[in-house]
Amino acid sequence: MTEDKKPKKIIIEGVTEEGKTFRPSDWAERVSGQLSTFKNHRIYYSPMLRPSYSKGNRCVVLDPALKDTNPELYKHILDFAIANKLKICGEEDGDEQEDNENNQKT
Repeated sequence: MTEDKKPKKIIIEGVTEEGKTFRPSDWAERVSGQLSTFKNHRIYYSPMLRPSYSKGNRCVVLDPALKDTNPELYKHILDFAIANKLKICGEEDGDEQEDNENNQKT
């Protein structure tokens, strides 16, 4: 039996296991900047690694496909989340709220 479902994206929330907001406040943009491009004075985030909001908190959305295309970066991001005791969870249908900066930032 073949399953056509694509793997759920990984959400790293800017909240520690103790429930404290992770600082600095622009951490998600800094992490996502590792795969971003800059054009016409704008930053464009990769769909494989982008800042967003989830449950009212800043977060990073990580596509599991990054593990195949850039395993070192994938491991680095997960190690960062673990070292800082950030919440890591899977994407929940309809629960993720993408911000307007999803693909670009002025």
